[in-house]
Amino acid sequence: MDTPKTNETTTGSPVRSGDGQEALADLIRSTADGDQQAFAELYRLTSRRVYGMARRVLIDAELAQDAAQEVYLQIWQNAAKFDAASGSPLAWLMTIAHRRAVDKVRSAQSSADREAKYGATSQSIEHDEVADAVSDRIDAESVVKCLATLTDTQQESVKLAYYGGLTYREVAEKLGAAVPTVKSRIRDGLLRLKSCLEVN
Repeated sequence: MDTPKTNETTTGSPVRSGDGQEALADLIRSTADGDQQAFAELYRLTSRRVYGMARRVLIDAELAQDAAQEVYLQIWQNAAKFDAASGSPLAWLMTIAHRRAVDKVRSAQSSADREAKYGATSQSIEHDEVADAVSDRIDAESVVKCLATLTDTQQESVKLAYYGGLTYREVAEKLGAAVPTVKSRIRDGLLRLKSCLEVN
């Protein structure tokens, strides 16, 4: 079965943690039985959230759309593996989305590494192609280096929000802090990151 096309303007409201989780679980179980209407409804209710997760990790909109499409193909093929006893339906979906996005990041990095190695040994490759691959790696290293300049609480909050895909409220619950405090930590952390990256 072809999965629906994923894009930024998907209709339907995103599902928030705690809202309609049993309904989502029922839709996943029906999807496992091959119910295409249930799958379409699951997509309608969750695609914006899945796309948002992929976009936060990948940044690039087109890559995020591809990742989200792959997520729903995986869900269609593996819905029977969902176990409500192990966590909420939304957490299951977001875990798949995060893993898929991270896999794409690793794949892109691996490709860049291969290009850089080829460029170092090939006389015919254009210099600009090698420079681009190296530049991508330097950018990633700069982010890691700048993250280390944040306070422990800022690092933890930023990583949970932007690499873990959690909302402000979810970060606050995980860290046992107030939502305004978490927002402030993330805002201050991002400002410091921006300043550090500009210097570098």
